Amino acid sequence: MTINFLQKYKPHLHFAPKKNWMNDPNGLVYFEGEYHLFYQYNPYDSIWGPMHWGHAVSKDMIKWSELDIALYPDEHGTIFSGSAVVDWHNSTGLFPDKPGIVSIFTQQLEGSEKIPPKQSQSLAYSHDNGRTWSKYQGNPVLEHESKIDFRDPKVFWHKGTNKWVMVLATGQTISIYSSQNLIDWEFESEFGDHIGVHDGVWECPDLFQLKVENSEETKWVLFVSIGDNPQFDAGSRTQYFIGSFDGSQFTAGDESNDWLDFGKDNYAGVSFSDIPEKDGRRIYLGWMSNWRYANQVPTEGWRGQMTLPRELSLRKNGEVYKVIQKPVKELDSYFSNKEDINDVIGSGDGLKEVKINKSYLDWVLNVERIDATKFGIILHHTEEHFTRITFDSTENVVILDRKSSGIIDFSENFSNIQAVKMDNVNNIQLHMVIDSSSIELFVNEGEYAITSLIYPDKACENISIFAVNGKVKVSNSHMSTPVK
Repeated sequence: MTINFLQKYKPHLHFAPKKNWMNDPNGLVYFEGEYHLFYQYNPYDSIWGPMHWGHAVSKDMIKWSELDIALYPDEHGTIFSGSAVVDWHNSTGLFPDKPGIVSIFTQQLEGSEKIPPKQSQSLAYSHDNGRTWSKYQGNPVLEHESKIDFRDPKVFWHKGTNKWVMVLATGQTISIYSSQNLIDWEFESEFGDHIGVHDGVWECPDLFQLKVENSEETKWVLFVSIGDNPQFDAGSRTQYFIGSFDGSQFTAGDESNDWLDFGKDNYAGVSFSDIPEKDGRRIYLGWMSNWRYANQVPTEGWRGQMTLPRELSLRKNGEVYKVIQKPVKELDSYFSNKEDINDVIGSGDGLKEVKINKSYLDWVLNVERIDATKFGIILHHTEEHFTRITFDSTENVVILDRKSSGIIDFSENFSNIQAVKMDNVNNIQLHMVIDSSSIELFVNEGEYAITSLIYPDKACENISIFAVNGKVKVSNSHMSTPVK
């Protein structure tokens, strides 16, 4: 296998392993000036296999340095998903001298014809900023007698009750546990019956507070990923619930659940722990793939990449709250050379083309619909490969169509359109980040996200803006190209 194969489709702005397989982000934590990204990793192959925790660190969440494998399988099983926290006050008794990082993760023992697989929660800890790890001698710290799906612990410190809280995926529900020391856990409550979507197994929960934009109001948000079910076209995806949490029980509000992303390729995402209070952001990262075709995507020697890190907030429209996603501000330093785009485009004018020919780019497009029934943009990756993004005013929908974007024959599902229904498409603010093998769309200041893998020969040679049966006005728009 040559280095050319290893580098084909490798992203510039997104984390991907140098080689082999990667899926869910794990143990996202900030400590002593570094962002830590752990992740599900198979060091032996570029398809899913015996899970370890890979490890990378970054100063800005865009440029990552891959480190040695953090956690290896042992007698308790392979290393499935989980989280990491900083034990600031030595609640575990493992950090008598200074604070350190504790990882809390699922271990899976494979079953047999007579014995079902076993999932339990274990701990490991690091005294040297995550460079080396020791397994806790008393592992596992949490087991269940009957639940086979018992995994993906996300742990945080709850100030209101002065204890650690764990949200855990338990089949078709999320179970909540509490602890004073990260070692001894007590069951608190269970959430999920008769609410939300249950098309697949529930996975990778995350529970946190978010501030409502332009107010002092806060709400609790619960992320729940839903595994792939072959009966449905969507594949794996993530839903969220908005409500309240008293330290023991999460209660969802009326009509509080929605999809986090309307693209195919954002799954199992969770947020960073221990972001400093003076920063104050809730920052999220997802796995940019879909279990429907994750093992078949046409990369060689490596598979898997992460979404851009995104700052989360809440927006209230009437009585409805929505999770808002925007790329973190750290992304800005990777772009320069802004080119302004302002024009009125009509159906009889042909395509408004902008030459690019860059390996990655950042677009902000503000479009006012004058009377066009459809409008949008075409990303011309090469002369033969293109991706079309269409805003349809008769259906009030935005559609991303990647069936001509490059290699698609590895999955029948990959060419299906990705779409989201909106209130209207009369005034659109579109933020689009294009990398070598992905497109991330953030519509109307982050109210809707569409995350999509693509596999063209080149990222983007030029972009066309079009209108159908009428005109649109493009203003206050710009394209940003890479820093040289």
